Amino acid sequence: MNALRRVLAIGLSCLCPFSFAYADTASIEAAKPSAPVLWRPYMAAEAPPIRLANSPRLRQLVRAGKLYLTAQDAIALALENNIDVEVARYNPLISEWQLERAEAGGALPGVPSSASQAGSVASGQGVQGSQAAAGVSGGSTSSSASGNGNASVAQIGPVTQTLDPIFQETTTFSHKSTPQTNSTQSGVQNLIDNTRAYSASLQQGFLSGGSATLSYTNHYLNENAPSDLLNPSEAPALSLSVQHNFLNGFGVAVNARNITVAKIGVKTSDLGFRNSVIQVVVNVLNAYYALSSDYESVKAKQTALDVARKFFSDNQKQVEVGTLAPLDVTTAEAQVAASERDLVVAQTTLQQDEITLKNMLSRTGTADSLLAGVQIVPMDKIAMPASDDLPPVADLVKQARANRPDLAISRQNLASAQVSALGTANGILPSLVGFATLSQAGLAGKSHPYTHNGVTEYPDPYVVGGIGTALGQVFRRNYPTDTGGVFFRAPLGNRQAQADYGIDQLQLRQTQLNEEKSAKQAEVDVMNSVVALRQARARYEAAVHNRVLAQQLLDSEQKKFALGASTPYAVVQQQRDLTAAQSTEIAALVSYGNARVALDQTVGATLEVNRINIGEVRTGKIVQGPAAPPAEDARP
Repeated sequence: MNALRRVLAIGLSCLCPFSFAYADTASIEAAKPSAPVLWRPYMAAEAPPIRLANSPRLRQLVRAGKLYLTAQDAIALALENNIDVEVARYNPLISEWQLERAEAGGALPGVPSSASQAGSVASGQGVQGSQAAAGVSGGSTSSSASGNGNASVAQIGPVTQTLDPIFQETTTFSHKSTPQTNSTQSGVQNLIDNTRAYSASLQQGFLSGGSATLSYTNHYLNENAPSDLLNPSEAPALSLSVQHNFLNGFGVAVNARNITVAKIGVKTSDLGFRNSVIQVVVNVLNAYYALSSDYESVKAKQTALDVARKFFSDNQKQVEVGTLAPLDVTTAEAQVAASERDLVVAQTTLQQDEITLKNMLSRTGTADSLLAGVQIVPMDKIAMPASDDLPPVADLVKQARANRPDLAISRQNLASAQVSALGTANGILPSLVGFATLSQAGLAGKSHPYTHNGVTEYPDPYVVGGIGTALGQVFRRNYPTDTGGVFFRAPLGNRQAQADYGIDQLQLRQTQLNEEKSAKQAEVDVMNSVVALRQARARYEAAVHNRVLAQQLLDSEQKKFALGASTPYAVVQQQRDLTAAQSTEIAALVSYGNARVALDQTVGATLEVNRINIGEVRTGKIVQGPAAPPAEDARP
């Protein structure tokens, strides 16, 4: 029954080779919150937990305790499960969040201190407001906060305005008692103020280098002074302030440089991810073909051991019949021992390379009980084409410059440095800021006549009322205040800004030189890779020819030995030469495969040759089934 189930499972998997490729794969992207627009900006994005499970493809490829792998299967498993690729998947996502941060503009915002507004009143409102308007002050036991509560963030070059609108609102309530050293104005020895201060502002920055702020304040005052003609009273004010840079910090290009650099960073992260994928593919192919050659090496070593044992057995029989001296058997016996040693070395090398490949194909490595107990069986061997048919070196160099991610990253870094240099160049200029403020105020309250020395004073009927009366004054601009001006600042000597610019320009020149160096190195890499491929082919052809000759010499020596014209030592020597020739041939074939993979990497064709969709790799789900090795005409 179990055998029937196994046959059915294998049959179904053969009928549906693509079924495992569509398994659900959770995204690693931090999802933005879904909520009404009013409080959505204040909810944190949630990053999913890390993925530690292997893709279903791994289990689907295990048959009867063996993992049968084509080269394409090995690549697909690595791209789905390799830890290095999984780590690299986060870099483009981080760059996208960094771009969003840059698009908000500005330095890190500080937190305003609301304590300074406690107990504050408008100019002319109540006793203290009247004293402030007159330029005098009464007795006070309190002290207002004079420190700046905003954070200060420094950077080289002008700081970009905050581009996201900022709304601030502060409400304070206070009850304050102030002993009066002179009660002439207040009429009381202890002035008691009950205040409510409301302050709201909306600020918007512009990439051109300016900002606008709309502010509204209202002060409510209720105090025990009999001399107040309005008590309680309301004092609202509305103002619009605009300021703009005209030298230092002026211009969209300067203020948008961080956004531009962040956009370049997104491209660079994509290229870096692509480069990481290429490196993993190269490592997997080298490990896969190394394991494949290990099987060939084990097979060759086993054949050599079988030949040595048969020769040793034949020699023992000749000793028994008296046609061979017992001492001559020792040479054949020594060859058996050497062949057994070589077989053990080949088997252990295979085991080591198998562990290496398993760690590349799985996130858990050999800790996975399924993977730890299976034997990897490579289905593909290194293909040696009749000829390489390489394009001219000049065309390969052109292809490398166009397709290699590391060269593209170098170009993006140069572009980023050039954009960043706009900040230090603009930072040399002095500061010239124009500013203007349009404000209007209002005052209203409950009528509170005051009699002094037989004379009763009444407030102006125009200011008697509530908050509606005061707001009417504000919007009618009954009490306007308009200000405008220019701020100019020029540091004498200006050595700091000039030094920053000089350093930035010299570093930019270094970046340009490094970019040229990378381009020239790419040309050298292509030439070396072409030479290495041709050398590998020549070595393999020579190794094949040497192995054929060694086999012929062994066959000839064995025939001579059978006719009594040779010695066991000569036969054993030929056996050793044949074993060495077989090992050299296998090593030469692996070297050719590595050189072929290296050339693909050098010219930037690894992904195209192996038909890898970078979009699928980004999601961690490779939509493909077992495939044949890439055709030779797909290579450069």
